[in-house]
Parts: sequence; C-alpha cells; structure tokens
Amino acid sequence: MSAAASPERVVIRNARDVTDIVNAGMAGFRHPRALIVIALGGMFIDAYNFTSIGFGLDTIKAQFGIGTVLTGFVSASIMVGALIGALVGGVLTDRIGRYPVFMGDMLILVIMTLACGLAPNAWLLIVFRFLLGLGIGIDVPVSMALVAEYSHQKRKGGSVSSWQVVWYLATSLTYVILLIFFFLVPAGELWRWVVALGALPSLIVMLLRRRFLDESPSWAAGQGQLDRAAKIITERGGVEAVVAPDADYTATATNHLSVRGFKRLLHKPYSLRTIQASVLAACQSMEYYAVGFTLPIIIAGFFQQNVLTTILISLVVNAAFGISGAYIGVRLMPRLGSWKLATTGFIGTLVCMVVLGVIGTPHGMGLLVLASVVVALFIMFHAYGPGAQGGTQLTLSYPTSLRGIGSGFGNAVDRIGSMISLFLFPVLSGAFGNHVFFFVAIAPALGLIALFAIRWDPTAHDVDAEEFAAVEPAHDARRAA
Repeated sequence: MSAAASPERVVIRNARDVTDIVNAGMAGFRHPRALIVIALGGMFIDAYNFTSIGFGLDTIKAQFGIGTVLTGFVSASIMVGALIGALVGGVLTDRIGRYPVFMGDMLILVIMTLACGLAPNAWLLIVFRFLLGLGIGIDVPVSMALVAEYSHQKRKGGSVSSWQVVWYLATSLTYVILLIFFFLVPAGELWRWVVALGALPSLIVMLLRRRFLDESPSWAAGQGQLDRAAKIITERGGVEAVVAPDADYTATATNHLSVRGFKRLLHKPYSLRTIQASVLAACQSMEYYAVGFTLPIIIAGFFQQNVLTTILISLVVNAAFGISGAYIGVRLMPRLGSWKLATTGFIGTLVCMVVLGVIGTPHGMGLLVLASVVVALFIMFHAYGPGAQGGTQLTLSYPTSLRGIGSGFGNAVDRIGSMISLFLFPVLSGAFGNHVFFFVAIAPALGLIALFAIRWDPTAHDVDAEEFAAVEPAHDARRAA
C-alpha cells in the first residue's frame, strides 16, 4: 500500500490504496455507530413491516372476506417481491453504485408502506406488499455492503452483524406500537394503523441517509473514480486524501455484466463460501420464520393466550432476548468470529426445537412456563448466532466488486427459505400440533452440517486484499505491454 504522508494526509495511487485506507482504519469516519444505524435503517423497516402485517393476518382475512389461499398470497407477496428485489438490488448495487440505489429503494418503502395501510381490498394489498418487498429486497444488499465498506477490517464482522440488533429493535418497537394502538383503535383497524405508521420511520431514514451518508469510496475507486473516492474520504473520513499525479485510474471491478457476476459466485475461490453462506442463510431463515415470525400465532394458538397477552409476551421475548442475544453476538464477534457464532447458535436453536417438540402442547402452568422460556431462549440463540451470521457471511465473503451481487444472491436464497417455512409450518402444525418443532429442528441441523463441512469464516480473511492479489498482476502485464 502507498504510504501515508502524515497522520492527517494519505496519498492514493490506485484503487487498492483506497480500500486499504478504509480497512486499516486510517479514515476515521465520524460517528461510526450512527452511520451503521442509518445505513441499516432498511433492515429496521424490513422487520417492522414483516412483524406488523404478520400480526394482522387473521384480521385481514376476516375484514376482506378472503379464504386461506388468498391470505397466503397476502403473506407471501412481500417475500416474492423481496426475493426479486434482492437479485435486482445486488446487480444495481455493484453496477451503478451504493448511494443511488440506497436512496431510490427508500422512496419505494415510504410510498408502499403507506399504500399497504390504506389498501381497500386484498388484491391491491397483495400488489402493494409485492412492491414493498421489492424495495426491501433491493435495500438489503446495498445497506450491508455500505456498512462493510465504511468499517475498519477488524470491526467489519461486528458492524455488519449489528443488523440483527436493529432487526429486534424494530420488532420490539412494533409490539410497543401494537400495544398502544390496541387501546386506541378498533381491533379490526389495528393492523392498518400499525402498518401505515411504518411510512414515518421510512421517511426519517431516507432523510438521514441523504444528510449523513455518501457513496462507498471503495466502490468508487473500483470503478476508476479515484478523485471521487479521495473526496469522500476527505469529507467523511476526517483525513485529507490526495490523488498522486502518477495514479493508476484503472478500474478493478470485473463484474460489469451481471450474469458474469453471478457465475463468479460458483467458481473458485468463491464456490464453497457461497454454498456455506447460502445454506446458513436459508436455514436460519427457515427456523426464524417458523418460530420468531409466527411467535404471536404460537402464543395465541399453541399456548392458548388472548390478544393482549400475546402482544405482551411477544414484546418481552423480542426485547429481552432478541436484542440481548444480537448484542452479545456483536460483542463476541472479535473473539469468536462468524463461524463459531453461527455454529454455537445453531446448536442452541436445535436443542430448543427438540425440547419444544418433546413438550408438545403444554398442559399446566409449569409446562407453559417452560415452553415460553424455551421459545425465548430460541430467539436469543438465533439472534446471537445464525440469525446475524447469515447476512454477515453473505456480505463479507466477497470483495467490493462482487459484494452487492453476492449479498443479493444470498438474500434471495434467504427469502426462499422463509417462503418454504411460511408455507410448511402451518401445514405441518395442522397435522402434528406442537410436535411440528421436530421438523423445524431440521433447519439448524442442516445448517450445522454445512458449517462443519466447509468451515469458512470471512471475518478471518481480507477478501479485498485477496482479489487485488489476483487482479494486479494482470493489470501490471497490460500496462507493461
């Protein structure tokens, strides 16, 4: 790497210098935690929308007079949109940049969140939720990529894993709002008020992003835009960045064609890490959407509690166990790394699912308390380990030039896992009752098999340096010729 001229000044001679400046922590971006929260605002909106509409599905079914199949479309439409959005967003993130995609998808979220709350019938609700999912799916790869590319190499794992803390903060806030509006509006309108209110945080996040965030300097440098990268580092990083007169403006990004980018995911050195991260993402999604997402249904149906108790228990479980589990995972990241967090977390969720399957329908206060504690522990283990590491591995397993497409592809796989879970869980629970948790246990078991078979930990590698080492000899040869 080119040497820094002084502690307050760095010299940029090529794209690698820019990435090294960020990864080495030489660019001390102001208020890093605030930047992470703002960047991950889309995750907050993602969790808020999934939780709020999930709680109101039974009311929507009755209000619109629709059957089980159409209710399923209402539930699944946002997932289908998110799947497509993740693939599209990943490509756009790598091709046109982080910032324009970042702002565009937020506009979709603001408009469509409000539209969902005002939908006059089931069919329009399905359309609006699909478009909302499209915006959510687009936002995930770009927000995760930007967090990674604004973070010190040693802190990337913890910074990216913070998305899980944001997720459970949003989920907990959703239940707080549900609790407040439970006493203020008619039961049949509860879902509308809570869903529509999601437009407000969407708007706030959009305005904060516009005010405090910029393009990723590493992405700009990869496109050969060294002057732009230097300007971003100077304005946002608290250090003067100067482009050398003899700087090499050669673009290092190699996936200008989206198809080529996706193909790279399945070839060395990325093939095994793609398999592990994708299986991890799908399995954590299946277990979460079977238990975490359907928590109100489990409490109300399996544990036979009323609406108010369901809201209160869901709030306590997500706030006390989800947030704490996610925070513990972030704090332990520097010591354990991504692989160990995912592995130990999956072991915890596997044990919880087996215990719930053995308990079955809890008869008596003792078993009810035990089942509730086990569900809470499941949320904690999931948030601490696989829940966070699914997204983290998908983001950090790839260099800047491939990060958007890699994260988008993995997030699409994540959505497939969630759709499988949302479809199978009601079917299997109808057939097997609370013993359905034995089937849910298959998800963490498969995740553990993939983790032990491949053992890739992206937090132990500098994937950008890895790519530069492979690309620079080719560039040097072309310049010599």
